[in-house]
Amino acid sequence: MTDQRPFRFGVVAESVRTAEELTAVATRAEELGYSTLTLRDHFVAEPFGDQLAPMVALTAAACATRTLRLGTLVLANDHRHPVLLAKEAATLDHLSGGRFELGVGAGWLREEYERAGIPFEAAGTRVDRLEESLRILRSLLAGEKTTLSGEHYRVRDLTVFPSPVQTPPPLLVGAGSPRMLRIAGRHADIAGILPRALPGGTISGEISERTPETIARKVALVRESGRDVELSMLVSPTFGPDPRGCAARVAVLRGWGTSSTDLVLDMPSQFVGPPEHIAEQMAARRERYGFTYLLVPDRDMERFAPVIGLLA
Repeated sequence: MTDQRPFRFGVVAESVRTAEELTAVATRAEELGYSTLTLRDHFVAEPFGDQLAPMVALTAAACATRTLRLGTLVLANDHRHPVLLAKEAATLDHLSGGRFELGVGAGWLREEYERAGIPFEAAGTRVDRLEESLRILRSLLAGEKTTLSGEHYRVRDLTVFPSPVQTPPPLLVGAGSPRMLRIAGRHADIAGILPRALPGGTISGEISERTPETIARKVALVRESGRDVELSMLVSPTFGPDPRGCAARVAVLRGWGTSSTDLVLDMPSQFVGPPEHIAEQMAARRERYGFTYLLVPDRDMERFAPVIGLLA
């Protein structure tokens, strides 16, 4: 592939529980050269631990930093009406001086829906609703007077205040299934490639969802639109002097067994070995797949920082 985007790196602040932790992670991420600080969107503790409300917390992070971009990874569409979300996104972009990136998905965690009393409808219905929502969000955040009469949302002659600094702020769609990947290709600025969500309300843990062949197919589905969409992925770095030994450790910890060591070595979301080797892996996989926006959990933020320096 030619004319690749430059790398940029983000932190998912999933272990943050307090204002002090949030400020510390945000300011340290900025110091280390990360592009973005992102927050998940869950109101049950499993599987990622308790989470701060993302839009409010990102506003606080914006006030504590100067250049760090702020993002959601990702908001569940069913938790917010798109008109209200557009107003919050526009306000956060305005208050941060144009540093917000809006990440949205269809929602997938059945237990969360059920415990909150939100109907967990069939995947097709949730995805239909998301696609309508994306059209509304894109139009409102671009400063357009918006009218849409859909099956799930009806908006008439509406604009959003305040005007975002970015018109519109970058839109990320988290996607793992073929239909979602095509939607990301049509509507998003950034496609966050994920394992597929399962009908029972979980994310697939199958190794087949993480192989080079599967990831290449997912990228191709995004690219069907012909649009220039940035490709993103949450990655897992495992540091150590021996890449193969690190891969074997990952295979065992993930329950895939040591026989899967070679698969882990080639897995696009897994990076193993010393920082120099991981940087080489990332450069090679950018060339092969096109991923340029990579995110790590905040627990790996310090250890991963040397890789940023190697790829800057």
